[in-house]
Amino acid sequence: MRHNKKFNHLGRTASHRNAMLSNMACSLIKHKRITTTVAKAKALKKFVEPLITRSKDDTTNSRRVVFSNLQDKYAVTELFKEISVKVADRPGGYTRIIKTGHRLGDNAEMCFIELVDYNENMAKTAAKKATRTRRSKKSAATAEAPAAEAAATEATTEEAPKAE
Repeated sequence: MRHNKKFNHLGRTASHRNAMLSNMACSLIKHKRITTTVAKAKALKKFVEPLITRSKDDTTNSRRVVFSNLQDKYAVTELFKEISVKVADRPGGYTRIIKTGHRLGDNAEMCFIELVDYNENMAKTAAKKATRTRRSKKSAATAEAPAAEAAATEATTEEAPKAE
């Protein structure tokens, strides 16, 4: 029976899968955003989010647990010094998956996986959409249009007698 054996094996042996997820997690921590397939991104999300949660508590034991999963001291240092400070008030959901289409060779579904707090572009676009309203833009345009038409008709009427 296969009860509670739900994680994606990704067509690899256990040792290959653990090494691949460890390398992808290190790359995500160092670069803040990586491109991969959707299946690998979903597996990586389940792998890296508990490590980020563990990094909020900077103790010797938590550093050892994270290092046993990542095997890269530079990634561990970056995780505990920079990322844990930035996500300290977030209760979870540290990563975001954005689908980008299909790969040319084998038509695999591709995506970005990124750390949520490190994408300033998403935060800027959300703020812009909240401040603009459509109604005020229309009313301003309609108020300007009659004034412009009136000025144009006055100019043509004044110029016509001068030409004669």
